[in-house]
Amino acid sequence: MKLASINSGRDGALVVVSTDLRRCLAAGMTLQQVLDDWERYKPALESLAVRVNAGEGEPFDQGACASPLPRAYQWADGSAYVNHVELVRRARGAQMPETFWTDPLMYQGGSDTFLGPRQDVVMHDAAWGIDFEGEVAVITADVPMGASLAEARSAIRLVMLVNDVSLRNLIPGELAKGFGFFQSKPSSAFSPVCVTPDELGDAWDGGRLHLPLEVAFNGQPFGRANAGEDMTFDFPTLVAHAARTRPLAAGTIVGSGTVSNRDADGSPGKPLAAGGLGYSCIAEIRMIETIADGQPSTAFMRDGDSVRIEMHDREGQSVFGAIEQTVVIRPRE
Repeated sequence: MKLASINSGRDGALVVVSTDLRRCLAAGMTLQQVLDDWERYKPALESLAVRVNAGEGEPFDQGACASPLPRAYQWADGSAYVNHVELVRRARGAQMPETFWTDPLMYQGGSDTFLGPRQDVVMHDAAWGIDFEGEVAVITADVPMGASLAEARSAIRLVMLVNDVSLRNLIPGELAKGFGFFQSKPSSAFSPVCVTPDELGDAWDGGRLHLPLEVAFNGQPFGRANAGEDMTFDFPTLVAHAARTRPLAAGTIVGSGTVSNRDADGSPGKPLAAGGLGYSCIAEIRMIETIADGQPSTAFMRDGDSVRIEMHDREGQSVFGAIEQTVVIRPRE
């Protein structure tokens, strides 16, 4: 199934979307209601999916969507691609502990004000170092404390894409306090559509999504890293990590962290123009530029800059729709 939340009130109005993203049928509830009682509502939603894929329904407008969960009980973002962690830490002069290869890194983000997939990223100051981060995320059912990997895997209900907005120039000062991200991680945005794992076919192996994440910056191709490659920690591992000392409520969102691939020779990765797979955030290319030239040449996002994040299946069909966002600098009056 493919599900979306049309803008309506604080929690949106759930619709079931056709596989080709052209039509939708109203479900008469919110996505959070469904997640709270999945087995009860799943048959009715599957029936709507059959109907909408047979041609019923209204035209589906991605621009009318909120994020699938406009607000959530929890948003926990991991860093499953250790190549990315290594690069961004090098960019700010920080060493990476060896434990990062064996124990996932995770932060708890704000989940009360997610942006819509076509909503502007409004910031007060471009000097904050505005960056996009293209990621994959899952939405879970209830997860017990101390969940096993099998329990964590079975709790994954839905998959979607993320733009985890980061304010790079605020991060070092916050982390230096020893208490983690807060101001440097503003509201994130998610893809118009989330999908059940079975919708992904053999691209989903139970823990990783093996498709390229397509990122465009100001209309130009920027990244095509494969989300299934170089993912040190899969989603069951991330979910189990989040649930180690606490249960997770249905509707918890767990992110992969920025999708990042190494080159075949083991090097950190090359830009698309140089024959590489590019990057899913600006911070990575700045690090590569610094290694090559002694300083970065790609600026962080400025007023009017835009990002597009999307993923197509092997037949060329958009899976989740597209996140399309523009930065707007609006100083506080």
